Amino acid sequence: MSRLIKQLDLVGYIGRFEGLLARPKPLYLEGDRALHYRFIRALESVEFKSPPKVKNLDDVWMRLSKQGTLRLDEIFEAVKIVRYFGYLKRLKIENELGAWLNEIEIPEPIREIEKIFDDKGEVLESVDERLASLKAAMKQNRDAIRQTLSRMFNNAKLIPYLVDRQIHYVNDEEALLVRGGFNHVLKGTVIGRTSGGFFYVIPDAIGKLKEKEAGIVSRLEEVYDDIAKRSSSVMAGWLKFWRFIDKAFDRFDHYQARMQMARLEDLSFVLPGNHDAIKLADFAHPALSHPKPVTIDFSKDVLMITGVNAGGKTMLLKSILASAWMAKYLLPMKCDAKKSRIGSFKHIEAIIEDPQNVKNDISTFAGRMRQFSKLFGMNGVLVGVDEIELGTDSDEAASLFKVMIEELMHRKVKIVITTHHKRLAAMMAGDNRVELVAAVYDEKNQVPTYTFLQGIIGKSYAFETAERYGVPRNIVAKARVEYGEDKERLNELIERSSTLEKELREKREALEKEIEALEKEKERYKELNDTLEAELYAKKRELEKIYEEATKQAREALKMKDERQIHRQLGRAHKTVQKAKIEAPKRIEKFSVGDMVKYRKNRGKIIALKAKEATIEVEGMKLRVPLSELKRSGNPPKAPKRKQTTVTLERAQATAGVKLDLHGLRAEEAIEKLDKFLSDALLAGFDEVLVYHGIGTGKLAHAVREFLKKHPSVKGYSDAPQHMGGFGATVVEL
Repeated sequence: MSRLIKQLDLVGYIGRFEGLLARPKPLYLEGDRALHYRFIRALESVEFKSPPKVKNLDDVWMRLSKQGTLRLDEIFEAVKIVRYFGYLKRLKIENELGAWLNEIEIPEPIREIEKIFDDKGEVLESVDERLASLKAAMKQNRDAIRQTLSRMFNNAKLIPYLVDRQIHYVNDEEALLVRGGFNHVLKGTVIGRTSGGFFYVIPDAIGKLKEKEAGIVSRLEEVYDDIAKRSSSVMAGWLKFWRFIDKAFDRFDHYQARMQMARLEDLSFVLPGNHDAIKLADFAHPALSHPKPVTIDFSKDVLMITGVNAGGKTMLLKSILASAWMAKYLLPMKCDAKKSRIGSFKHIEAIIEDPQNVKNDISTFAGRMRQFSKLFGMNGVLVGVDEIELGTDSDEAASLFKVMIEELMHRKVKIVITTHHKRLAAMMAGDNRVELVAAVYDEKNQVPTYTFLQGIIGKSYAFETAERYGVPRNIVAKARVEYGEDKERLNELIERSSTLEKELREKREALEKEIEALEKEKERYKELNDTLEAELYAKKRELEKIYEEATKQAREALKMKDERQIHRQLGRAHKTVQKAKIEAPKRIEKFSVGDMVKYRKNRGKIIALKAKEATIEVEGMKLRVPLSELKRSGNPPKAPKRKQTTVTLERAQATAGVKLDLHGLRAEEAIEKLDKFLSDALLAGFDEVLVYHGIGTGKLAHAVREFLKKHPSVKGYSDAPQHMGGFGATVVEL
């Protein structure tokens, strides 16, 4: 973990955080992360003092478990924990955290041990009656020593031999500094000598008083030892409680340090969600003194950052990884927490430094491959790779890394990448799992803006950066000529291609949504049609029965001879026919989800539709009602404008690109694919395209060139630049 902290420039941040802890401990919080998050947030409304600095007590609990005797200073370390929890309970915190603290009951025997010490850890005299008399004797003896020394300083016989009138402490012994010949007027023991020939002497009178003091100290130690033994015995009986309260102290220490960090530096907390998206709003990396806040949406599998040198690409990568790491450990960060979302990751890996060094005897690229190889055995990992093509040919690396990235995406590895080379970015631009981000450059003022634009491939601005950092203009100008306009145009074409592909992908997604909506509408009308057909069939059967009955009655009338009976029977048949009157079906108006409608006296909004009924929401209630009883509420929606359809062009744009790969195809298949590719490119309005055919035996390249010679729309063609494929590719001018 310490290596990742260094890689992400979080050493200073973690140092400040650890300074707020009562004692050193791992950053990880065991248990339910959501519960820990709630407890930390519960401290926002609480004013509390920081916990005291406490030593690690694991060794203390181990010795207690073996019935050992603790020192009084060790016992006081444990007492500090109990006293702090007593302080917290007296705050009467009224939330979930307060409920947890109230559940911690401190046993009475532990409270008695707490009463042994004052605030500084000194044993109170009231604990043992012997302490008062021994401390009084100690005081009297100290006074006697001072008085004896005072008399010696004023002794007329001794004064000529005194070097100064100070008490010197030599090896914790009180001594006088005297000249030679002192033995004529002073009896004592020499315990040292200065370079000037003077002597450190302990007078015999002081020596006797010191011996008496040693006896008092010895008796005091016996009393303290008795207190320590009694206290240790009691504590051993409550060992489970001590271990519990010690662990609870570390838990609260985690909470308070995080909250104090947030208060001191105006930081916020983001609880990781059960997803892998990272959406940052106004995030600021803690290592930067005057940061420009970052807002980025990293919801896809890969985020590829391109653009200007020294434009903040690496810091954006570190910011993304740092935010995920801080959220994982519930550490506060500078961001808009309400708009930010950060997922959960088992591991966070940073491939940033150059792995080449003398010790491991490995090249830069080989070291990178070793780092990447470890990723293929992981899942649920967030990886940051800085300068991905570092250490090898960028064209070869682009193909290799494209395949590797696709495999890692398949293994659910989330990757953020920085690169200066457009080849890899262009190859990945068509994958909807990849998000492109470019560092923005202010061309007018020729400085990076340290802001980012999603969806495009950015230029490196190598020439502009060189000038900005002091490279002579004439040298930069020569480099521009050497680079050539054709390569610059090709770079612009690649950038334009990525932009077009993004726009086409967005259009395709919008069309797919429209098609999906139309399919649902089609299904609804099919269901309505089936219902109407069933009703029509039932009505037809009913009419058939009515006319069958009327016909039967009419035939019976014809058989009768009495005219009155005939008329009476025909009247019955007429009445039967009257039953067959068909009312015209009610016109069902066309509605859509979201329309405002009126149902009887209620007004609401349609939230779901079926063939002949709708679900509407009225004042928070959901009602299922017949469509025939609905009326529009308010102005009917305007009819959408009919869009002009350009089928051929849209189809070309949807499939067109500026590059075509023919590797592995037979000549006939390749020519057929090339013909379609050129047609689409012409319809899309491209001026130049790039065809990859490889070198191999040369048959495929020859077939491509022969076809291009005869194509009426091809103005010319040439070998591609070395970094774009060289002899294995052809640039075609249309």
